[in-house]
Amino acid sequence: MYADEFSIYSGNANRPLAQEIARYLQTRMGEVEVFQFANENIFVRVMENVREQDVFLIQPTCRPVNQSIMELLIMIDAFKRASAGRITAVMPYYSYGRSDKKDQPRVPITARLVADMLTVAGADRVLTMDLHQGQIQGFFSIPVDELTAINILSRYITSKQLEDIVVVSELGFAKRARNFAEILGAPLAIVEKRRLGNQDQTELMNVIGEVSGKTAVIIDDEIDTAGSLMEAVSALVADGAREVYSCATHGVFSGAALQRIEGSALKEVIVTDTIPLPPGTESDRITVLSIAPLFGEAIRRIHRGESVGALFSSEVELVEEMTFWGSQPADEDEVVVPVES
Repeated sequence: MYADEFSIYSGNANRPLAQEIARYLQTRMGEVEVFQFANENIFVRVMENVREQDVFLIQPTCRPVNQSIMELLIMIDAFKRASAGRITAVMPYYSYGRSDKKDQPRVPITARLVADMLTVAGADRVLTMDLHQGQIQGFFSIPVDELTAINILSRYITSKQLEDIVVVSELGFAKRARNFAEILGAPLAIVEKRRLGNQDQTELMNVIGEVSGKTAVIIDDEIDTAGSLMEAVSALVADGAREVYSCATHGVFSGAALQRIEGSALKEVIVTDTIPLPPGTESDRITVLSIAPLFGEAIRRIHRGESVGALFSSEVELVEEMTFWGSQPADEDEVVVPVES
């Protein structure tokens, strides 16, 4: 169906992650021009022959969100018109994921709209990580592989050898939090909250579960403004939690999120590099884990037609290797070996 080689290309949303994925796979990044004219129109030009190749376009739809989405759509169209054999949109972060249902009168389901646009543009499949809700997979009429950072995050927490852990989650993330708690061998507590309007404000209602005297580890898919995170931290401390850690796949850190974290009782915040982190995340409180090896393995297996099921497992050796994979830039003299097909 397509040539033996595969190629990796990136837009402007998170080129460092794309470079790390290419380094993990011991291959080079493909050359593509992606820039914006003075009138804000985006231009894409593929600089190499990609006819019948298996192409992976790495582009999280992060800040600036709408520009990142348009870059990805135009890239897909450019590669389609360049006769690529198969185009996989690699979206470590899927924006508009919160708009996945009609929870108010006369509102859109934007997560579905984004899925439709990707399909119409010409994507053959999507590779992503920790969607806001799993039902978003059903918005696509093309294959979707959803990876998870749960195993990498849990392995990092295990390496800290914390005592008397309790995993804390909100109701919407409870299913994945239960898996996280099972890996750690810890009980699960639930933070009950409700959202106030459409302005990223929440009201914490209750903490369900025993947290007194325990080390609380809050788990979620993303940290945005950190408002609801601060509500949860305050409630856990008030209920007698000894220490509080926070784990999330996507570190969005909008607005005053970093200042809130610095002024809170949080011991440490652990996120991954699915999206570029804003200035200020060099804080000692914030730890960033690389998901490049996880996406690299998924790309390798998708290209070869192999199962990606092992990447969802908590197999110790595989997860440990990925969790602590070196994130230093490759040496200039490093020899790049093409990946065998």
